[in-house]
Amino acid sequence: MKSKITLKELAKLLNVSVSTVSKALHESPEISPKTAQRVKELAKLHNYRPNPVAVNLKKSKTGTLGVVIPNISNSFFARVLSGMEDEAQKNGQQVITYISNESLEKEKQICDMLTSGFVDGVLIAVSEETQKKKDYDHLHALLEYDIPVVVYDRINLGLPTDKIGVDDEKSFFEAANYFISKGITRIGLASGIHHVGIGQLRIKGYQKAMAEQKETFLATSTKPMQLKDKIKALIMDTKVDALLCTDFESAIMTSRVAYEENIKIPEDLKLIGYMSKDVAGFLSPSLSYIEQHPQELGNMAVQILNNRVSGKYESGKFVEEIIATTLVHLESSRL
Repeated sequence: MKSKITLKELAKLLNVSVSTVSKALHESPEISPKTAQRVKELAKLHNYRPNPVAVNLKKSKTGTLGVVIPNISNSFFARVLSGMEDEAQKNGQQVITYISNESLEKEKQICDMLTSGFVDGVLIAVSEETQKKKDYDHLHALLEYDIPVVVYDRINLGLPTDKIGVDDEKSFFEAANYFISKGITRIGLASGIHHVGIGQLRIKGYQKAMAEQKETFLATSTKPMQLKDKIKALIMDTKVDALLCTDFESAIMTSRVAYEENIKIPEDLKLIGYMSKDVAGFLSPSLSYIEQHPQELGNMAVQILNNRVSGKYESGKFVEEIIATTLVHLESSRL
């Protein structure tokens, strides 16, 4: 009995893209007669049958959007998802949510499912492991299946997709400059996400602002206890007067170190971090934070995807939207 084969497997056997195989099977004039013949012969040999759901997608819309979020414990992504669902609901669409748990392998499995054609498009924030290993083949596979993709939040990946994010670099440039303008120049930075794109952009913004100062003071590590020790060294040994924290974990850790070492915030140490407004106001002292407007980001991500799906954007030209952040001063940055 002849074995069945997928479009992706056909492409691999022929050493061509999935898009080429699909176009050849659909008599596209873009494909040479010789290549088309090779594709059709191999498809017949292996009893290839097109996925009926995928075929239906080409004919009509499903009204469903696939959303991949990397971390369910991060309230930022919960608020982004809320914004996406609100916007989708306005358009009579539903959202199917997948969680990668910052895992490359899990993300690959999710994207493989999404190539089956039961969603109109995909919104994805890529996992930390994907960024670290720079393995984007599964995302290219979505594009080869002509599935519209919008990358949100973690956008500096060089992928040929529409993107939406926040001005990470500018946010820390402005936060550091705020302190500098007040005469505070011994400003440190703590980060547990220095190895991924958004962390690198925030560090870059800090470094630009500090360019005219004598030195910068960094505490970075992906290991919690090591990061805590480095933060403690900045506060107790280097004696920085202010700290910028690129992520929730480093901000909470800095607050903990200050408490343990009897360092008063903001009298002895001023602090600004990336944190949810739902948490920042309940800390003691309350933590000054950078508001990323995640619900607005979610709304706009769905708008961009729907514009791509409906053909409002020119093929081959991609949209990149950047949302301005807002520095919210609470007690921890009080002068």
